[in-house]
Amino acid sequence: MENQDLKRAGLKVTLPRMKILEILEKAKPRHLTAEDIYRLLLDSGEEIGLATVYRVLTQFESATLVQRLHFEGGQAVFELARGHHHDHIVCGDCGHVEEFYDEVIETRQKAVASSRGFEIRDHSLILYGNCQRENCPHRNVEDDR
Repeated sequence: MENQDLKRAGLKVTLPRMKILEILEKAKPRHLTAEDIYRLLLDSGEEIGLATVYRVLTQFESATLVQRLHFEGGQAVFELARGHHHDHIVCGDCGHVEEFYDEVIETRQKAVASSRGFEIRDHSLILYGNCQRENCPHRNVEDDR
């Protein structure tokens, strides 16, 4: 994303918007809270307030540049709207979020909606589970005690 994306969305190109957009583009993990973004701005020497971060994220969401997601028991997180649908699976132990796409699930959801007289306009699927990998790189070392 760049200046043109902001302009196309009807938003003026400002330093806070560009900095927040840059953080979202480079984000690892891809799902950040407003507070995460604020801390990253502070760490990089930017003097952009938390209220500005919230305001910009709300503007980005209204302009469909970002998606706001609410995972169970957590704060709202934001990710860039990259134009392709995906679903999420969230670890109940550490909160790690993984994205996935499964054509069988997508086809089945459309069939279920159709059989009930609906056409899907939008949807969100979030699976919650506990990682079963022995050497999970996201697990907190203290959790293994």
